[in-house]
Amino acid sequence: MKTKQSFPVTAAVLFLLAAFPISNSQAADTHRLLNLRGHWKFTLGDSSAWSNPRFDDRNWSEIYVPSSWEEEGYPGYDGYSWYRKHFKASGSWIGKDLIIELGKVDDVDEVFLNGKPIGGGGTFPPHYESAYNMERRYPITPDMIDFDGDNVIAVRVFDDQGPGGIVDGRVGIYEQRYYVDPDMYLPQSWKFKTGDDMNWKDPGYNDADWTLVHVPAAWETQGFKGYDGYAWYRVKFSVPDKYDGENLIMLVGKIDDFDEVYLNGTRIGRTGQMPKYKMNYNNSDEYRQDRAYMVPPGLLKFKKDNVLAVRVYDAWQAGGIYEGPIGLVTRQHYRTRNYRHTYRSVEGWFEDVFDEIFH
Repeated sequence: MKTKQSFPVTAAVLFLLAAFPISNSQAADTHRLLNLRGHWKFTLGDSSAWSNPRFDDRNWSEIYVPSSWEEEGYPGYDGYSWYRKHFKASGSWIGKDLIIELGKVDDVDEVFLNGKPIGGGGTFPPHYESAYNMERRYPITPDMIDFDGDNVIAVRVFDDQGPGGIVDGRVGIYEQRYYVDPDMYLPQSWKFKTGDDMNWKDPGYNDADWTLVHVPAAWETQGFKGYDGYAWYRVKFSVPDKYDGENLIMLVGKIDDFDEVYLNGTRIGRTGQMPKYKMNYNNSDEYRQDRAYMVPPGLLKFKKDNVLAVRVYDAWQAGGIYEGPIGLVTRQHYRTRNYRHTYRSVEGWFEDVFDEIFH
């Protein structure tokens, strides 16, 4: 009787490496909590009612995600369509930094969770701009998700030509995990105001009439859809005296596009060059960079209020402090936590590989 030959682990790994080479993906800093690859509800056309979580979509067709809708029985169709997916959350997700990943969408998308907008890429007609090659990663704030009941993701899509829909990539609910974890997180509710006034950096400035927003999350998903230009964030926070005497670094996440960061009125860092005139497009990569700025000795107050003010300029599409981590970390921990990056990269890469093979 013949027996099935074993396949050495090392050979298996080499085979996978050859078949699925490691790319510079987001697998390094996320951990999947819920796989959303599979069949979604789908219909052609366009209606704002379809973002409502209570809409009855039982009569809609089903389509596999990720895959172009041309491959799923809609060849040659260009125009609007909607996807919907129901899912159950888990109480174990509470307190985690959650994001939805939808891979690549051809060409334009707008995403809703339980009826609330959480993000989008490109621009719908009449001012059409494609974002077909953009990886869709949208934060989920705690107030958006029902940890005990039914949740609904609704995705509005416009395709101009060629393949259309949620065509490729990682699709699921993920926990955002950071290259460097803060020792102390800053509050998630910040004050926010569009415009530009250098007086807004001053710690004593009265920001009582500013809008409250969640950080991190693009400002387009928080009532400022389509806004490009200058805006400011401000937050008050207190630091325990156990950090007194430490060399501290302020982590301000990822910002689209340029920033200047002020702590108690003093600038501690900046990325990019603030423009004198309005920009309609930015082809640089500052928006991908993690903001980490050293805190000068003596600038922080311990067991008292501190004010962090962040001046931002967004050239186009999503704007603001859109991704973490947001907080303070000691220089020692900033250096010694680097080992996690390699482990998470391999872990996330294997998740992607097994998705491709077994789904």
